[in-house]
Amino acid sequence: MQRRAVLAAPPLLAATTLLPASAGAQAAPIATEEHMVPSGDAGIELFVRNKRQEGVAARPDRTVLFVHGATYPAHTAFDLPLGGLSWMDYIAGRGFDVWCMDLRGYGRSTRPPEMAQPPEANPPLVRGETAVADIASVAAFIRQRRSLPKIVHMGWSWGTSLMARFAAENPNLVERLVLYAPEWLRDGPSLAAASTGATLGAYRLVTQAQARERWLTGVPEAKRATLIPPGWFEHWAGVTWATDPEGQRRNPPALRAPNGAMLDGREYWQAGKPFYDPAKITAPALLVVGEWDRDTPPALANALFPLLTASPGKRLVVLGEGTHTILMERNRGALFQAVQVFLEEAIG
Repeated sequence: MQRRAVLAAPPLLAATTLLPASAGAQAAPIATEEHMVPSGDAGIELFVRNKRQEGVAARPDRTVLFVHGATYPAHTAFDLPLGGLSWMDYIAGRGFDVWCMDLRGYGRSTRPPEMAQPPEANPPLVRGETAVADIASVAAFIRQRRSLPKIVHMGWSWGTSLMARFAAENPNLVERLVLYAPEWLRDGPSLAAASTGATLGAYRLVTQAQARERWLTGVPEAKRATLIPPGWFEHWAGVTWATDPEGQRRNPPALRAPNGAMLDGREYWQAGKPFYDPAKITAPALLVVGEWDRDTPPALANALFPLLTASPGKRLVVLGEGTHTILMERNRGALFQAVQVFLEEAIG
C-alpha cells in the first residue's frame, strides 16, 4: 500500500480531538516510570521514560520507542504537556506502552567526560554508530522487561537515520518504523549543521535565540505569529536548557549538543553516502514531514520513499503548515493523528 497525503489541522484541533481514546469514559490511569539503562560502555547510562495505562497487556504492535534528533533530548519534547497533553500522553491514552530515550550526551543521560572539557579539545562526540548501539541497549531492555520479540521504533530528524539503521540491521526486532522528518542525501548542510564552523569540536553551544530562529526558518512571515501558541516555546526551552546545568551557567545560557551527528551529516548525507540501506528495511514504514521543514525538507522524504522496496504498507504523509518541530506547534494534531493511524491500522 502506498499513499501520500497533505494534511492541515485546524487551530482548535489540540482542544477538540487530541484526547485519549477513552476520554469521556472511565479511563485507566496512566502509569509513569523512569529508568537509567546501562549502555554498552562502562559509566554511561541512558535515561528512559515510560507511560502506559495500568493493566494493559504488552503487545509488539503497541509498544513504541522514540528517539530524538541531533540537538535536543527526547523527554522534554515528546513528553512535554502543551495544552495539558503531551504526545506520550496521547499515545499512552490510546492503550499503547510508549517509551522515550535520551542518547548519551543529551538530556538526563550520562554526558561523556569529554563534554566537561573545551569543545576544541576533542573530536565530535556520539557518532551514529554509538547512538545506534545506545538504541540497541534500550530496545533490548524494553523487550526483556515486556517479554516481547520486537517493538515499534520511531525517530525524529537524526533519530530517523538511527532508527532506520537499527531496523535495516535488525529486521526481526522491529514491528513498525516511524520516521518523522527523515534525513536523506542532500546537496548542502541542514540548518543545524550550517551554524557550525569548518572545524567541528566535541560539541556545540546552542542558545534559545538560535533555537527559535532555526525553528521559524521557512515559515511565511504572515504565519509566524500564530505558528507556536503563546508560551509553548518558552515552556519547552525552559525545561530543555535546564537539563544542562553547566550550559546554564554561561552567558547567555547555552545547551551543549554533541557534534557526532554534524560529522555524520558531512561524511554521509552531504557526501552522497547513505548511513543505511533502505532496501533492507522489512517493517512497515511511515515517513511524515512538515510542509515548511527546512532542516529535512519534504524533498528528502520524497527521494527516500521509493527506496523502501521491502517495506509493506509503507506510506508518506506531508503535513500542511508545519515545520521540523510541528510536534510543538498549533497543528501538532495532524502529526499525532497521522502517526496514530499508521500505528493502529492493520497492514497485510
